[in-house]
Amino acid sequence: RFSTDLAEGVAHGQVIFIAVGTPSAPDGSADLSGVEAIIREVARLMTCPKVVVIKSTVPVGTGRRMSELMADLTAHPYSVVSNPEFLREGAAVEDFLRPDRIIIGCDGDEDAVQLISELYAPFAQTSQTIMILSRDAAEMVKYASNAYLATRISFVNEIADLCARTGVEVNEVRAGMGADNRIGPDFLNPGVGYGGSCFPKDVQALIRVAQGAGCRFDVLAAVHARNELQKLALAEMVVQRYGKNLAKRVLAVWGLAFKPNTDDVREAPAIYVVRLLHQAGAHLRCYDPKASANAAAELADCRGVEFATDPYDALNGADGLIICTEWNEFRTPDFDRIRTRLKERVIFDGRNLYDPRTMIRQRIEYHSIGRATANPAHSHIPGSPRYG
Repeated sequence: RFSTDLAEGVAHGQVIFIAVGTPSAPDGSADLSGVEAIIREVARLMTCPKVVVIKSTVPVGTGRRMSELMADLTAHPYSVVSNPEFLREGAAVEDFLRPDRIIIGCDGDEDAVQLISELYAPFAQTSQTIMILSRDAAEMVKYASNAYLATRISFVNEIADLCARTGVEVNEVRAGMGADNRIGPDFLNPGVGYGGSCFPKDVQALIRVAQGAGCRFDVLAAVHARNELQKLALAEMVVQRYGKNLAKRVLAVWGLAFKPNTDDVREAPAIYVVRLLHQAGAHLRCYDPKASANAAAELADCRGVEFATDPYDALNGADGLIICTEWNEFRTPDFDRIRTRLKERVIFDGRNLYDPRTMIRQRIEYHSIGRATANPAHSHIPGSPRYG
């Protein structure tokens, strides 16, 4: 059941999960004020032993500091456990029911470890799914995991840039890389960079942790810098095609969420693309299956940006289509309708959804990440007439 009465919740729970946000502070570090505030209230309200489980993403040492804080506020026994979450937006229920690992971080309290292990036992796929670590190690695993995935994304985007400049097909390269069992294919999709509520803030937070520990983290600093640069790539592609002054251009945008199957636009690359093109004078007409309302709120200061309720209505009279999010409905669109609705048959694909050869057959000029432009006016498909 649900309640807004904190005292009721503390009284009810033998195990108390803390899952409040840890947004980025102005310097990029994790803002722990929410975690600390709830820890203080739990300690103040508890009247019997409790196991406090921190699911919030927190820097190394947070569990230890929160435990010390509770010691000053309560005389009742307690244990602070780290239990980082690895749920993906858009697939959270599936990930919760079938986790690839459940990490429990605790120092010295075997009873607390046993209790949390029993709680998760119905969801453990194998005996190895539940991993018992030190509390500090559990906190580090969350940051290290997200930082590594972000690193793969930035790396493949740098490879894509190199491929585009050397005439190499990036999809062939990523397929060859992904076939190596040591590497695998996941998170090797060139695009407009990562966004959302986790990767951007966690990368910056881990950099700050490293700085505080007196060590360099040059790799992660480069990952962040590359991602900031990558968010500009799609807008720059449009400017290169039409010129810096876009005052007379109408552009359609498909996809506003930072990833499909969510309405989350936090740090979404699409928001950066829309802002940059709006600043250049373009009139933008946007569509997203779920995120239009949140995007409209985020872009409230961009006067003239419109939001369509149908993807093809967004194309009416537009000079080009920009794709920012890889929603499934965008993967197999009606190209006849696209050609009919667009004033200029041009697609800028920030997610490499289509085969350039297909675009030539569809008589659509096609720009993508890390691949040569497919231009029907200058291409020839064996066995087919030249398109002009």
